Amino acid sequence: LVGALLMTWPALFNRYPLLYPDSMTYLGDGRSIARALFLHKFSDYYGMRSFIYSLGILPWHWNVTPWPIVALQALLTAYVIWLVVRSILSRRIVSSYLVLVVLLSLLTSLSWFVSLIMPDILGPVLYLCIYLLMFARETLSRADRVAVILIAWWAVASHATHLMLAAGMCVLLALLLVLWRRQSMYPRLRAVGEVGMIVLLAAAAQLALHNYLYGELSLNGERPPFLMARVIADGPGRWYLERHCGEVKFALCDHLSNLSDNPDDFLWGADGIWQSADEDTEKRLRQEEIPFVLATLHAYPREQLSKSAANFWQQLKAFGLELFDPNDWVLEVFESVLPGGRPRYLQSRQARDALPLTLEFFTSVQNWTVITSLVVIGVFLPRMWRRRPPRLVGLGVVIVSTVIANALVTGALSMVEDRFQSRVIWLVPLLAGVLVLDWRDHWPSPFPKESP
Repeated sequence: LVGALLMTWPALFNRYPLLYPDSMTYLGDGRSIARALFLHKFSDYYGMRSFIYSLGILPWHWNVTPWPIVALQALLTAYVIWLVVRSILSRRIVSSYLVLVVLLSLLTSLSWFVSLIMPDILGPVLYLCIYLLMFARETLSRADRVAVILIAWWAVASHATHLMLAAGMCVLLALLLVLWRRQSMYPRLRAVGEVGMIVLLAAAAQLALHNYLYGELSLNGERPPFLMARVIADGPGRWYLERHCGEVKFALCDHLSNLSDNPDDFLWGADGIWQSADEDTEKRLRQEEIPFVLATLHAYPREQLSKSAANFWQQLKAFGLELFDPNDWVLEVFESVLPGGRPRYLQSRQARDALPLTLEFFTSVQNWTVITSLVVIGVFLPRMWRRRPPRLVGLGVVIVSTVIANALVTGALSMVEDRFQSRVIWLVPLLAGVLVLDWRDHWPSPFPKESP
């Protein structure tokens, strides 16, 4: 509870939970989905975000106030970090945990994403749950194990990126465990299978819910064509259309003069192709996305690979916190999503655009924290290599692979944005802090026990 409270300081400082444009769709979509699911009152459209995250937070806000969602996210995050710390340390667990949470809350993006009404914080929570289920299972009670499984399931189902990274992590860890070829690793392979089942059940829930609401199987629903926007902005997609639109009949061929080199403009710009498209054109763009991308890759494989690698590297280094600017669209839809709550939001620092200097300061703090953490991890690598403690090694593999894979998936397949990497970068200082605490945990006691 103390850890959770410490993590909510940005929302308290802001005087309101932090909101992003997507936050309003998550808050607004839950009620129409619940009506269809429980009252059989169907609509033509349920939004393009995760239905299961929207449903999960609905009982916590009921379109009245988002504060309970911050409390929920803080409690889940604090609980999972507590389980991680407890799995590594054997002495001074409570004090070590509180010191670690204070440092992470003040020096990294952790508390900012806990205070944000988005499923972003559930991504790193999921990856820590995977570590717990695979490498620290014996430290969990039966109740803890059930709780971790449920948290992991909801986190996987809450965002397409979480699903992709969790599935990829299952494959990576299974390969590493097979190559390790130690008898003690076989129980962990069974744990990989358990995590794989969680991923499959989350995917099945998404498929079933979309089929119930729309009559067709889908993991993403009516999502925008992110990958199409990416390859066009990179250049190869645009080159392909300029050369082949006389032969192919893609809907994009009608917009050759309006192709943008910025995927954000393509998708969300007022004059962008996606925002200005009618319903039939949107449907065609979604249907043609994969054929178009595959055709582009076939025509320009090396060029697209080079662009994707550059995007990955740029995303890996982009984890600033300057992402909570006031948004006009949030104000436009506020009364329909949270009736009567607009005056309270207008009193927040975010709505008054009073956060930029604070965010600039904490971005600099986080940058130096990450650099220091990488140095600490490098210093402790030789000790880790000598001892090879399975749990610490497992935590390190999960965190390092997560940070790299997250940058690869978001940078190469969507767009480079600080929010994407900032939501997971706090795992690096977490790993550094756990390494220091483990080293301190193995100091000889100043008061050795005397033999009777």
